[in-house]
Amino acid sequence: MNESVTQIKDTTGNPAPLGLLGFGMTTVLLNLHNAGFYELNSMILAMGICYGGAAQIIAGTMEWRKGNTFATTAFLSYGLFWFSLVTLIILAKLGWASPSNDTAMAAYLAMWGLFTAVMFIGTLRLHVAGQIVFGSLTILFFLLAIGDYTNASVGFKHFTGYEGIFCGFSAIYAGLAQVLNEIFGKTVLPLGSVMK
Repeated sequence: MNESVTQIKDTTGNPAPLGLLGFGMTTVLLNLHNAGFYELNSMILAMGICYGGAAQIIAGTMEWRKGNTFATTAFLSYGLFWFSLVTLIILAKLGWASPSNDTAMAAYLAMWGLFTAVMFIGTLRLHVAGQIVFGSLTILFFLLAIGDYTNASVGFKHFTGYEGIFCGFSAIYAGLAQVLNEIFGKTVLPLGSVMK
């Protein structure tokens, strides 16, 4: 009895740039607020829902189809992070729940920092650009948690915002580098060597 094996080639696009750009652009805009450039406003909330949230969930689902557990976990988790952050704000504004106090927000942010620190360990097998994104995001979450827990000064919170701007731009770089490198078929923007 002869059995034939059919292999299906994955010809779908790389979803990582979408997820990285959704995360990066939304992170920059939120942290411009944290750095003191403008108040929390509907633009940030809309980006949190539509690009930081929905785009990363789409990217994570596409990564799941490709069998990429790390990217699936990262994009779906951070997409849902943005949904949860916007929900925290909206529930309180609508009067449907009590606003989270500084201690609760510190616990929320510290938990995300812990998750991100463990995910950072996974990036040690990836390119340097990914290590910078996850390393700076780990620092950002813990700085935000410390800021809330200690009721830190405005200067500390502004410093944290600048660190977040760096983190967001590192993700934008990683996403756009993958797009341009694929389009041109060569390294236009380096991602750093893959660790073995």
